[in-house]
Amino acid sequence: MSEHLTLALSKGRIFEETLPLLKAAGIEVTEDPETSRKLILPTNDPLVRVIIVRASDVPTYVQYGAADFGVAGKDVLLEHGGEGLYQPIDLKIAKCRMSVAVQEGFDYASAVRQGARLRVATKYLNTAREHFAAKGVHVDLIKLYGSMELGPLVGLSDAIVDLVSTGSTLRANHLVEVEHIMDISSRLVVNQAALKIKRARLQPILAAFEKATQAMA
Repeated sequence: MSEHLTLALSKGRIFEETLPLLKAAGIEVTEDPETSRKLILPTNDPLVRVIIVRASDVPTYVQYGAADFGVAGKDVLLEHGGEGLYQPIDLKIAKCRMSVAVQEGFDYASAVRQGARLRVATKYLNTAREHFAAKGVHVDLIKLYGSMELGPLVGLSDAIVDLVSTGSTLRANHLVEVEHIMDISSRLVVNQAALKIKRARLQPILAAFEKATQAMA
């Protein structure tokens, strides 16, 4: 196995908010994923490269060793299960929350109290299943991949479970948060074999990430 290191990141907030952590480790990505069509981006370190993948795929690339390490949201890791992954640091970036939301005017508390069977649209089936099971609420889960807010508006679901950052998308679509499930942030994930084989290369980067994370706290 080569001493090259491959870091898996997703576009958007996670990429942008990981850049300062990389910089603390002396690594700078030399191309912008928003303008470059490349899926493998070089850095100023010839032995470190960044691959751009879907957020939900980051743990898979790291688990199977296609990437040595990556940054993934807690939401994604809960759905993935985290097998084969070492999760040393909560990077405290890309913060948001996982919430239950319903259409304005829907009496959620009453529906839950009466034991009604709720239809819930979500991308986060495992998280939603555990949340409602712990409350003893019966739900039918409907898997959606995008535009969760549409579910209650067109009668597909009574509620949604989704990530909320500012809440502006919910408000624009006349939905309200009725339950906070958990706070979400992004974690560093490391392939367990890479941690052993490439420890000399990885350890200084992990230490720099940890130090930078603590400095930002």
